[in-house]
Amino acid sequence: MTDRIEVFTHSSIRIKGNSTTIYVDPFKIREEFHDADYVFVTHQHYDHFSIEDILKVATADTILVVPESMVDDAMEIERSVKEIVTVRPGENKDIAGLSVEAVHAYNNIKPFHPKRAQWVGYVLTVDDKRIYIAGDTGLTRESKEVKCDIAMVPIGGTYTMDAKKAAELINVIKPEVAIPIHYGSVVGKPSDAAHFADLVKEPVKVVTKIQYFD
Repeated sequence: MTDRIEVFTHSSIRIKGNSTTIYVDPFKIREEFHDADYVFVTHQHYDHFSIEDILKVATADTILVVPESMVDDAMEIERSVKEIVTVRPGENKDIAGLSVEAVHAYNNIKPFHPKRAQWVGYVLTVDDKRIYIAGDTGLTRESKEVKCDIAMVPIGGTYTMDAKKAAELINVIKPEVAIPIHYGSVVGKPSDAAHFADLVKEPVKVVTKIQYFD
């Protein structure tokens, strides 16, 4: 499954399942792909909710999924997608056949992602694999309870977990594979991935995926 997961830059993700193409937080997209069955947005910060980049991947049949708290922002592109679906933290939904769990994403101490904002990460079940895209979060009680096969976690620090805290989370939830994101561009250094990998305990496999850092 990991060979069908791409991270373009930062937290901009594409997952190609057997019958579906999913984007999460498309950002700095370099091509006009227009192949998205789903676009998931974790929260409204510019490097996660970019209308310009959503329009590069969306089609008239795309389902846009956003936290309920940012539905007004999403309505700006209502006419460019098939449907807008909202989720709340802790909610499980079947969205046109895709199993979706919304997980709280927030900072414990830092002010950038308050819990009251009701922003999210996602657990998506794609071809029988549970893929956790954590969003911009710290090391939280809810994140430690996630059950997944593949975990995509931020490691850049400043606004999210750093490499040490992210590795701590991975060592608690023990996915098969951990993929670091949210580093080397807006925040964090490319070398943070190696630090993260050094701290993750076996048998979890760390796979780096970011294609470009500008």
